Amino acid sequence: MKKTILLLVFSIFCFIAKSQEIPRFNPDTIRTIQLDSVVNIIGKKFGIETFIQAIINDTSFYQAFRNMKKYSFIAENRIYTYDKKNKVDGKVYRKIRHNNDGPYKMEYLVKEDNGKIYKKNGKYQLYTVEMFDYIFMNAYNTDFVPNAPASDGKGGGSNESYKDKLKTLIFNPGRPIKGLPFIGNKTQIFTANMRQYYDYSFYSATYLDSIPVYRFKVAVKPELSDWTKDGLMIKELVTIFDKRTFEILGRYVDMKYSNMLFDFDVQMNIEMSYFEGDKLPTKITYQGNWDYPLKKEERASFLVVHKDYKLGKSK
Repeated sequence: MKKTILLLVFSIFCFIAKSQEIPRFNPDTIRTIQLDSVVNIIGKKFGIETFIQAIINDTSFYQAFRNMKKYSFIAENRIYTYDKKNKVDGKVYRKIRHNNDGPYKMEYLVKEDNGKIYKKNGKYQLYTVEMFDYIFMNAYNTDFVPNAPASDGKGGGSNESYKDKLKTLIFNPGRPIKGLPFIGNKTQIFTANMRQYYDYSFYSATYLDSIPVYRFKVAVKPELSDWTKDGLMIKELVTIFDKRTFEILGRYVDMKYSNMLFDFDVQMNIEMSYFEGDKLPTKITYQGNWDYPLKKEERASFLVVHKDYKLGKSK
């Protein structure tokens, strides 16, 4: 009897130990926003609809990345990859000078790799890291031209198609993403049908110690059933608005979804600031898990900081 009890206790302990994985290291330690107070939106003309329409119609957030081509700046990139127990198994550190004082040049000031980063053929182990390179290190690519034709997955391969879809999700949240099975319409969180599942609130806040902003938050209602919550892909969307101009200065999105084809849990944050009258990216963070058939589960996080922006000469 004692042996049975001991075996049961040991089994429970092993189960708990397995389920309580080591917390993932968060590389983001930069605090940029301080909440002041909750703003009462009841009975106010200036309410949630104002924020929603601004998010849907905004083009300046995407434009901020294109504005980078006019500037010289320093980018510090830290990437971490993880094993199934959330222990770091790969690290990348890049300190890059993007020089636009004349013809564009990119100079690596520091380039360090540790652990399982590359395959034998020299390509990245993780598709997540490849996507990171495409979206946030390739700002000078012609793909960032707003009217460039989107890839349909032909010729350039499925990777190109998924890159375009990721760009839509980052820069145009709330719009449908065509070509993603089972989840293409789940990004449309502002439709009449989807609004019933979300709470809306906004706060007065101070950004970067001096900029007055609104912090508009859309979050899944806590009282919903677990089954309903599981069917909602975007769990939270936070947008930072400059009170003076209503320009979008920041965006945080928390997404989680699982079906027979894939399983993902992703959080991403992008923040902007002003330089020489232009809005430019200053901080990008990501952490997430991706698991899809015939591929190794991917766990990664990264922090990108842009600094020392200086207006360059025209090409």
